[in-house]
Amino acid sequence: NQVKNAIPETIERMGTLDILVNSGGIQRRSPAVDFSEEDWDSVLQVNLKAVWILCQQAGRHMVPKKSGKIINIASLVSFQGGLYVPAYASAKGAVSQLTKALANEWSHQGVNVNAIVPGYIATDMNTALIEDPIRSRQILERIPAGRWGNPDDFKGAAIFLASEASSYIHGHLLAVDGGWLGR
Repeated sequence: NQVKNAIPETIERMGTLDILVNSGGIQRRSPAVDFSEEDWDSVLQVNLKAVWILCQQAGRHMVPKKSGKIINIASLVSFQGGLYVPAYASAKGAVSQLTKALANEWSHQGVNVNAIVPGYIATDMNTALIEDPIRSRQILERIPAGRWGNPDDFKGAAIFLASEASSYIHGHLLAVDGGWLGR
C-alpha cells in the first residue's frame, strides 16, 4: 500500500510529478538449487513489482500532461546472468524490458522512460563480494576503470536522463559500469 500510494500522495503534496527515479532494491545470494521461494518472492516484490507499480502510477499522471521522466535502475545482470542471484537477475532483466515496453508506449506522449545500468558498485549490497579476496580481485581485473563504482558515479547519468538534454532518448539502458560491458 505504501508503494501504491507514494505517487498519488506526492502529487497531492507537490502538485505535480516531473521525475521518478526507481532506485530501491534488494538482493539475496544462494545457489539456484537452494534458493528459497521466500527469497525469490521478496526480491521480485521489491525489485520488479514495486518498480512496475510506481511507473504505472507515474504514467497515469505524466501521460495526460504529456511530459515526464522515469529513470529505472537495472543492473549488469540485465545482460549477464550473474552468479548465485537468480531472482535479482530475473527482476533486473525484467526491469530492463519494462523500461523498453513503457518507452515504446509512452514516448510519443512526451514521457521518457530509460534505465541506468550499474556495474559493480561499492555498497552494502556487495559487501560479501568486496570482502571475498578472490572474487573481488576477479571483478577488479575485469573493470577497465580499475575500481569499484560508488554512488556518486551516477550523478551525471541521472541528471542527464532527467534533463531536457535527453528528450529524444527513449528506452535506453545507460551502463555506468567503469567499462565492464566493453571488455
